[in-house]
Amino acid sequence: MSINWDLLAERIHASERFILTSHIRPDCDALGSEIGMAGILQQLGKQVRIVNGHPTPPSLSFIDPENLIEVIGETVAVEDVDGDCMIVLDTSAWAQLGPTGDVLRNFKGLKLCIDHHVGEDDLGTEFFKDTRAEATGHLVAKLAKHLQVPITKTMATALYAAIATDTGWFRFNSTTSDTYRIIAELLDCGAVPAEIYGELYERDTLGRVRLRGRILARTQAELEGKLVYTHVLKEDFADTGAVASDTEDAINLTLAITGTQVAVIFVEQPTGGCKMSFRSRCAVDCNVLAREFGGGGHKAAAGAFLDSSYEQAAQIVLPKVRQAMSSV
Repeated sequence: MSINWDLLAERIHASERFILTSHIRPDCDALGSEIGMAGILQQLGKQVRIVNGHPTPPSLSFIDPENLIEVIGETVAVEDVDGDCMIVLDTSAWAQLGPTGDVLRNFKGLKLCIDHHVGEDDLGTEFFKDTRAEATGHLVAKLAKHLQVPITKTMATALYAAIATDTGWFRFNSTTSDTYRIIAELLDCGAVPAEIYGELYERDTLGRVRLRGRILARTQAELEGKLVYTHVLKEDFADTGAVASDTEDAINLTLAITGTQVAVIFVEQPTGGCKMSFRSRCAVDCNVLAREFGGGGHKAAAGAFLDSSYEQAAQIVLPKVRQAMSSV
């Protein structure tokens, strides 16, 4: 699916007051896309608010140096969010919107969605999607070029982080020559890879390190090592001093095990429920797996959430994973 950039530009020019949002448990692509999009709109003379359902993880706060992002229930109420146009970035699923789903349902203005994920719900938005893109941040960077809006250093940093993390620092199969071309342009606009890498991977807390130790110690393998899975219990956060965002990318640790074809991590959330992340290095489609549980994503990487404990989630999810692996 390709994006009609002229139509998207027309929609943007037609509105003055914008609300930007993305998925709960925001990652670099969500946050980077929002900051990049806000920069575009501000340079076009638009009024912009970024409103998310969950707060920005402390480890990713460098993406939002001006603290633009507001949080439903913390710094803003649902009824106080208003504008001419609402843009959903980096998700096409109701379940991923959390509290901002209520804002979207009740929003009276124009509703747009800019995303790169395969699956989609009927959000009541006009979709501008390219599922071939490795990150929504790449699409935002392309939009800036189409609108002839300069990319500032803050925007370049945010969009670089978005693309770098969604490609596993350029090692996933989603990385293309076009990825490197847009990255080169972001470097020219002020992104500094060493600084961004340092913010992302060289600021570990003791709690994060301790939690990673538990995750690795619990790793189990089945099907001759082709299926690998592990888990985090909600009490682990208090025990180690870690926070929920410290589990981001932890699943990639299991992919380093020789022979791994499918990896799953179960993370009990401090507020209840269990988040699952899926990774595939074979024909198993993670997006199809995740959508069975109300989630979604890409063929090689996807996520979902169940309102259950780890034990309950594992009993439901792992048989489906084994079945998917046996059928490919």
